[in-house]
Amino acid sequence: QVQLVESGGGLVQAGGSLRLSCAVSGRTFSGYGMGWFRQAPGKEREFVATISWSGGSTVYADSVKGRFTISRDNAKNTVYLQMNSLKPEDTAIYYCAAAPWGISMQVTLYDYWGQGTQVTVSS
Repeated sequence: QVQLVESGGGLVQAGGSLRLSCAVSGRTFSGYGMGWFRQAPGKEREFVATISWSGGSTVYADSVKGRFTISRDNAKNTVYLQMNSLKPEDTAIYYCAAAPWGISMQVTLYDYWGQGTQVTVSS
């Protein structure tokens, strides 16, 4: 059974930092792109960042560019999202996901999803 489990969410003040982790188990994701998405109350799930299998290619949403960094450790089957200079508008449930076609910004191209981790940024 494939599992993606996020961790590292929490409550932080504006300007603070958090590091999210996504542990993958149950199968190998060789060749898969990995992504982070988020969903705030009353809003659609939106793209945050994606990384290729090798880690050599990354793409970020404009809203997080320069503040967030996505990375992966394939030996540990783990993907990370380092979030710095957090803003109240970053408050959302953050999900990691795996895409068989590689790097992607589209929700519909991701086959596997975690259960999400809550990030709350206070002003």
